[in-house]
Amino acid sequence: MPVLLIADDHPLFRDALRGVIDRVMPGAVIHEADQISALYDLVDSCPDADLLLLDLDMPGSSGLGPLIHLRGQQPQLPIVIVSAHEDPLLIRRALAHGVMGFIPKSSDADTLGTALLHVLDGGTWQPETGYGATGPACTTAAPSPEKSLAASVRELTPQQFRVLQMVGAGLLNKQIAHELRVSEATIKAHMTSIMRKLGVTNRTQAVLIAGRLGLNTWRYGAKF
Repeated sequence: MPVLLIADDHPLFRDALRGVIDRVMPGAVIHEADQISALYDLVDSCPDADLLLLDLDMPGSSGLGPLIHLRGQQPQLPIVIVSAHEDPLLIRRALAHGVMGFIPKSSDADTLGTALLHVLDGGTWQPETGYGATGPACTTAAPSPEKSLAASVRELTPQQFRVLQMVGAGLLNKQIAHELRVSEATIKAHMTSIMRKLGVTNRTQAVLIAGRLGLNTWRYGAKF
């Protein structure tokens, strides 16, 4: 039986997705996460999952940060974005980062079911327009500079990725060390490695990359 992961912080929408999955794939095994930290644990515990349905806005992060991180840590995991955002640029960016599909939350149950089956059969899915009509994905040109930057970010370790998010959000080394409960010297060492992997020479350039990739949304109290 297929194993599907649902990552969304809205219980009603998770229930709706579960209902669609139960209808089109009776017997499928479904696991859920309602925040980013739980999602990362779930993905680690289900390395052979057949599909992850990922909402881009969850407690602990927003934007493409979680997607970029997951593509680096679990490149074998097929991911479909299920989002309330239908901006054509966001859709193109997500597809450029290797997702199998982008399904607007405004889609009806029949469209959701069709899209899931299409993706599990090896296809890709995206809105045909930026305004809700959906269908099999056409060829989408990837924004090469961003794709190259994301590839560099995927070389970061999980802890380095956390540090980059916090640097992008404007935290100083001392503040990051406090949040991660490590020494300031450890953060400085991480920053040296981060800048080397990103191919930059200073902190400001790293901050700009974090902003460009949407990795600057960390907030105090966020759980990784």
